[in-house]
Amino acid sequence: MKRTHLSLAFLILAAGASPAQRRPPAPERGRDLGIPFEGTTGPLNAITDVTGVEVGHRTLVAGSGKLVVGKGPVRTGVTAVFPRGKDSDDPVFAGWFTMNGNGEMTGTTWVEESGFLWGPVMITNTHSVGVVRDAVIEWVVRRGRMQSDEWSLPVVAETWDGGLNDINGFHVTKRDAWAAMDSARGGPVVEGSVGGGTGMVCNQFKGGIGTASRRLDQQDGGYTVGVLVQCNYGRRRALRIAGAPVGQEISDLVPCRAPCSGARSGGGAAIPPDVGSIIIVVATDAPLLPHQLKRVARRAALGVGRLGGVASNSSGDIFIAFSTANPHASRDSGLAQVSMVANDRITPLFEATVQATEEAIVNAMLAAQTMTGADDLTVFALPHDRLRDVLKRYNRLTR
Repeated sequence: MKRTHLSLAFLILAAGASPAQRRPPAPERGRDLGIPFEGTTGPLNAITDVTGVEVGHRTLVAGSGKLVVGKGPVRTGVTAVFPRGKDSDDPVFAGWFTMNGNGEMTGTTWVEESGFLWGPVMITNTHSVGVVRDAVIEWVVRRGRMQSDEWSLPVVAETWDGGLNDINGFHVTKRDAWAAMDSARGGPVVEGSVGGGTGMVCNQFKGGIGTASRRLDQQDGGYTVGVLVQCNYGRRRALRIAGAPVGQEISDLVPCRAPCSGARSGGGAAIPPDVGSIIIVVATDAPLLPHQLKRVARRAALGVGRLGGVASNSSGDIFIAFSTANPHASRDSGLAQVSMVANDRITPLFEATVQATEEAIVNAMLAAQTMTGADDLTVFALPHDRLRDVLKRYNRLTR
């Protein structure tokens, strides 16, 4: 079965087209719709606003119709986040937190023990964690980076895409993980149904990858906080955006199997509403130490809560935060000199994390498009026009 591989670069379908014609229109994000998010964003409103951070995706889409394990349909992928870019082998201070533990993020035992994140944060589907982990180690070895490090314990996180994707077909390969890493770049981040987020469902709308950033005022240090999420969690009825009960107002368009009318259940049972998770990566250039970064990671939970997330029993809500400050701290074999933000001045970073997390999740849903996958399961996109209508009725639009 032929698979479609999509990376950060889009395929050019029209030969001879001008650069402007070749570039697909950017999807509307939350601020484009007038959603009144708090805080000041960086120039890209993305995790890559933190200098040095690079993101890459590998997207796998193939097949349709009845699920045949090992053959498809395939709706999955891999996302890679490099704190200092893919060409750096300099670890960063990091901390992690789990709001509900029905999920996996490998390597976090050593993050907790050492205080450092070594290498990228990789995100994929639940049953591809192992192959992606092994791929990272081989990628590092091939680049000659194991000469100074005797072992590698990669950080690989997951959410479950078994509704839309043939998750037990093991379609993600080492080469797919390598492609995600090799494609990592700074600049704008592709959102929605891409990379590890390809087959994900968020608040029973189509979910996936989303990102946002915040820039603190100079009086608070002028630091940048960036967030990237892979959202695959939540019940529809609990969804609130900008304080408005969007999930209650848009109660149709729930996932359904063919024949699917787009109403409540269509022609068959859809995926259970509580099956899902969210992975959150928080980056900052503020000089924070590991215990402070763990505190930052905890605050991402408040961003999820603003949208109605409650960390249900079957959800894996796992967050990691890192700082790109204090370069070479792990490579100093003597007395390392590091700096840190005083605890009395850390609250604005907490606030920025909450705000950016909330916006990144909304951006993920707005960027994702309606998708039909295994056994003709259809998951609908959050309709932009109806969302605006709801927010307008609740006086929650800025324009």
